Amino acid sequence: MPDNEKSESLLQPEELRPAVDLAARALAELDRILLGRSDLHRMVLIGILSHGHILLEGVPGVGKTALVKALGQLLNLEFNRVQFTPDLMPGDIVGTHILQQSPEGSREMTFQAGPVFTNILLADEINRASPKTQSALLEAMQERCVTLLGNTRPLPNPFFVLASQNPIELEGTYPLPEAQLDRFLFKLIVPSADVAVLDDIISTRRRGEPPVPVWSMDAEELHQLFDVMDKIFLPKPVSRYISRLTASTHPNFPESTDDVRRYVTYAASPRAAIAMAEAARASALISGRPTVGFEDVKSVASSVLNHRVILNYQARFDSVDTFAVVSSLLDSLDETNLNLPDDVEIRFESE
Repeated sequence: MPDNEKSESLLQPEELRPAVDLAARALAELDRILLGRSDLHRMVLIGILSHGHILLEGVPGVGKTALVKALGQLLNLEFNRVQFTPDLMPGDIVGTHILQQSPEGSREMTFQAGPVFTNILLADEINRASPKTQSALLEAMQERCVTLLGNTRPLPNPFFVLASQNPIELEGTYPLPEAQLDRFLFKLIVPSADVAVLDDIISTRRRGEPPVPVWSMDAEELHQLFDVMDKIFLPKPVSRYISRLTASTHPNFPESTDDVRRYVTYAASPRAAIAMAEAARASALISGRPTVGFEDVKSVASSVLNHRVILNYQARFDSVDTFAVVSSLLDSLDETNLNLPDDVEIRFESE
């Protein structure tokens, strides 16, 4: 069914409420398992509802792997973990063909599926693998299938790649190329815990081990979430705002900021606009709204754009990162495109 037909009528409260309650319960369970990560958990769930892949970046020990494991348990999905190393080969991820002898004595090539044939794949420390191995995930992430020896095999549905990388180690690592980064819906920074969270961890959890989930979704509930997500309405003014925001990352666009013109070398592609629209829909669903608002776009824009906007060397010299550039863009871009002065007072006179 075309999108315009699906969005002719808004979701009714009785349709929306069960999905909102499911999302809230999943977030509450994640918050109970992993302390002090509420904002991160919300963004990860938004990424899942958007059918997107997520790149988690943080120093060792901040709970990246524990988060992905807990997510797999809560969603009741098949989960595989691959530890990326410099000697990892593409066949170790997607699978390979081996020569086997049948009971009748004949020999034939048999496909042995790799760990990518799962619902949630944790690509742990993805920047440690060689570019050849990293590229093995390109087709899987974009097309959700694997092609070997001329045969294309679909991956399970749903399929998500949640990858982690360590930003502080450079030796023996291979930075992800821009083409691979663009496949990720979000790049999320996992911060270190504050004093209160650290105190809770060492006081209530021996050896830092998180508790096991006490609740999980079944397949029907997960599909219900995805179905409601497809019916969240994206109003025309909001879709126009997403388009203008994406276009404004180009230095030659009229609404670009001075920071964009000075620091940006390569801007966001149309895939960023698509990702922002889907993520904004998921944000609206979690917030209990049947329509997407400007606040939903602003809440996901930074995570969508921070790995897609490529800065020049001048930005490095001036200690400017993509978060600052995107933030300045969000602050300057008028949502309604009316360009009203700040001091304009709008009055409604009664007849």
